[in-house]
Order: sequence, then C-alpha cells, then structure tokens
Amino acid sequence: MNTTSATIHPQLKSYLPMLDFLAAVMGKDAEIVLHDVSHMDNSVVAIRNGHVSGRGVGAPTTDLALKLIKSGKYGDRDFVANYKGLSAEGKALRSATYFIRDKRKKLIGMLCINIDTSQFERFRDFLNGLIEFPGHPVGVDHDEKDTMIENFSNSVEALAFESIYSVLKERNISPERMSQDEKIDIIKELNNSGVFLLKGAVSEVAARLKVSEATIYRYLTKIKKKG
Repeated sequence: MNTTSATIHPQLKSYLPMLDFLAAVMGKDAEIVLHDVSHMDNSVVAIRNGHVSGRGVGAPTTDLALKLIKSGKYGDRDFVANYKGLSAEGKALRSATYFIRDKRKKLIGMLCINIDTSQFERFRDFLNGLIEFPGHPVGVDHDEKDTMIENFSNSVEALAFESIYSVLKERNISPERMSQDEKIDIIKELNNSGVFLLKGAVSEVAARLKVSEATIYRYLTKIKKKG
C-alpha cells in the first residue's frame, strides 16, 4: 500500500523522515499523518500505520482541522495535543497536531499523531478488576462482610499478638482495670476467632491480660460449659 503521495509540497518532503522515525519509535498503534493544507479534499499526502484510523493517502482533512484553520486559532500556537479523535469505526484515539508553516508563517501543512489506546484501556480495566474490591465478598453472609479481613503474619507469635491486640484495642481499657467478666468476654471472643488453635496462644494471651495460664484455661472451661 502506498503511504506517500507522489505530489507533495516541496517543504513538506523534509518531514517524511520524521514520519518514519515516529512510526518506528511509537509502534504500530500510533498513526503518523502528514497533511498538505493546499488541497483540503485530499490533504493526506503521507501516512504511516493508517490502519489506526482506516485512512490512506488522498483522504480529506478532518472536521477539527477545518475548524481550526477557518477560525485562525492555530496562528498563535505551534501545536495542539492530547485531544480526542475518532476513527471511521468510532474508535477513540489520543490525538495531536503540529502546525507546519513556511518562512512567511503561512500554514502549509500539519503533522498529526493518532494513538490507539484501546489495548491500554482494556489492560486498565483488567487491573481495576484486580485492584478494586467487589461490593460484597463471594460466599460470605451479608453481616460478616465487614469482618472479612485477612491478616498475614510470618510467625505464630505475631499472629497471636495481632489477634489479641485487635480485641484489646476495641475495649480501650487496660487489662489491670478489667473485671473478671470483661476478661472472660475477651477470652470468648479470642476463642471464637480461633486464636487458641495456635500453639503457645494461651501463654501469649495470659501475658497480655496479666493473668496466669491456669486462669485462661479456667475461663475457657467456663465458656465451653456455657456454650
């Protein structure tokens, strides 16, 4: 497929290597287009990766380019960048246009880049699906969702400590000031959380609650009898 017109403004020919350079650097998802504004009906005189927009040499200029040229807004700027383009198929593109002028500052052409970001958008959606938490964990009762948090520890001691610390923090009272019933409630909560399935948890809990291991076992016996 011919990607460069045989008839092209002499000054614009110097930009042809730039098209090849940008296409090589940016890859197949970046369309590089050179427009000759002296004939708007078929302004595309060179194009690389035309599959991005579905155009080829001889395609007309765009509606935005017509609007910019008609309004004269390009006169005080060298380029416009990071605006939304739409391919013939309606695919969203990230676009930019560089205005090319002659020695008299008259506009003679435009160098445009249109990037197909659809694969990056799909990757972004994939990442969001991994990063964002769903509204409700699967297989968990509605009233349990707020407590469905998993902590990872590298030792039994750390796991026991984190569980004990979490329960004590909710009480916001030092073990020295706790009544027997308050301590039994804590033991009950820790027992329900499975802490005592860990080897050494009894001694760790006893140390945190300022009681003996025998007292912990006694509390556990009371809890089991009531249960």
